[in-house]
Formats: sequence, C-alpha cells, structure tokens
Amino acid sequence: MNNTEHKSGFVNIVGNPNVGKSTLMNELVGERISIITNKSQTTRHRIMGIVNEENYQIVFSDTPGVLKPVYKLQESMRKFSESALVDADIMLYITDIFETPDKNEDFLLKVSKSKAPVLLIINKIDLTDQDKLTQIVETWEQRLPKAEIIPCSALTKFNVSYILKRIIELLPAGAPYYDKDQLTDKPVRFFVSEIIREKILLLYQKEIPYSTEVVIEEYNEEAGRDFIRALVLVNRDSQKGIIIGNKGAGIKKLGTESRLEIEKFLQKKVHLELYVKVSKDWRDNDLLLKQFGYNL
Repeated sequence: MNNTEHKSGFVNIVGNPNVGKSTLMNELVGERISIITNKSQTTRHRIMGIVNEENYQIVFSDTPGVLKPVYKLQESMRKFSESALVDADIMLYITDIFETPDKNEDFLLKVSKSKAPVLLIINKIDLTDQDKLTQIVETWEQRLPKAEIIPCSALTKFNVSYILKRIIELLPAGAPYYDKDQLTDKPVRFFVSEIIREKILLLYQKEIPYSTEVVIEEYNEEAGRDFIRALVLVNRDSQKGIIIGNKGAGIKKLGTESRLEIEKFLQKKVHLELYVKVSKDWRDNDLLLKQFGYNL
C-alpha cells in the first residue's frame, strides 16, 4: 500500500461550552475518550481519539469550550482551542439548537478564515422541530457560508455515521501519523485523573468543580489489582471541607464512585486512595499549571 491509497488527517472539534463536543467525539471514535457532564468547562485539555481502519486513520481532537479567560487555567484552555484552528485538516465546529452565532464572534471569525474545510454540526436536534431547525440552518448559512451544515443528535446518534462518512471523504491522502493500534495520545494516568474529576463535577455544586485539579501521585500495577494514590487540589480550606464532607462521607462517596468507574475503564480491580490538599490560587500558578500539562 502506498501513501496515495491511504488517507489520514487531523479532525479538530471546536465550539462553545456545553454544545456536545465531547459526546460527539466519543461517538465518532467509538470509545469513551472524553469525560461528559452537563457542566461547562468539563474538558480542560486537548484530547486525541484515533480511529484506525485499513485504508484510513482519523486523528480527532476534542478541545475545551471557547470562553473568555478569567484566570491562567482558562487562558491555557483557550490556547488549546485556538491551536486547533491552526493544525486541522478538517474542522468540526459544533453548535446546538439553542446557540446563536453572536455568542463568540471573534472565535467564529477565526473559524471562517480557516483554510481547512469546515463541517458545521448543529447538535441536539432531537430537542426541536423541523420548522425551527430550518430557521437555525438558514441563520448559520448566512454566518458561515463556506461551511457544510449537518444537523445531528450525538445523544441519539442521528447523522453521526453520515458525519464520519463526510470526514473520510474529505481526508487528505497520506500515511498514518500514529501506530494503527493506538487509540489516544494520553497515558492511562490521565484518564484515571479525568474519571475522578468527572465524579467531582457530578457530585459537587457551585464553584467546587471549577476549583479542583486531580493529580495521580502514585500508580503501581500489581497482580490482580492496581494501587492508585490521587491528590485532589482545591483553592481554599472551605472547599477542602466540602470535598471531605461530614465525617468523611463526601470523600468516601467520591472514592467509591471513582473506583468503580476506574475498574470499569481498566477492566481490573483497583485500590484507590484519595487525599485533599489546599493550594491557594493554583489556577494562576504557572509552575503548577505546567506540571498539570497546561500550555501557558
């Protein structure tokens, strides 16, 4: 097989928070690569999911939702999103039936100037009717006239296979960028920390999910059971108390739900230890952010 018979390329998924980017990515890849919650800013990193077939390789990139940064962590998240505009062979701009084009016009302008073909995916169409959808499509046609618009429901999988079909058709010819048995660019430790962070997002309210970072301090693979020690970093003492809960009930529930999900992910038993530590203003600490894998 020579390069002209094989297709490969980078398909970058961008858009505002809470429009279903991670849900669609997981459906396209066929694996649970990105964590999913109903809270904004769930995705903090740029995460690759790789689809391999005999005659093509698609390297998907899920990115954080586009937002106006308040602290350095969010600045890094914004950089992940903007870098995805530069190195894409195909761009998937995800919106939904509730969003209007004026929500983030400066970023949308950059998308419109992309040299890569843009598929504009209108997600969550299972929550509207045909007349309303027609109006939404017409609005986006005026705003991004060069984009190919595809209505979709990532939740019900409507048009997901068609999106994949169009991506394959648009892929440039070339050799694979990664080994054909590789599913992602992230190590197991990353996904374990993301599972714990997902549970924090689901179990705690208000500012807690946005003030925490999960660090895997120790990971030992042992016969029949992996030993994992994870640190939950928070901004303030009061947040530490909320995470731990009354007589430790909060952190016990967090540990149990995280362990069960990690065991499901790893397909083996796990011994998980969780600790909580206060690190004031870690979201603006350059050194810590770099250690956690954020680009500054």
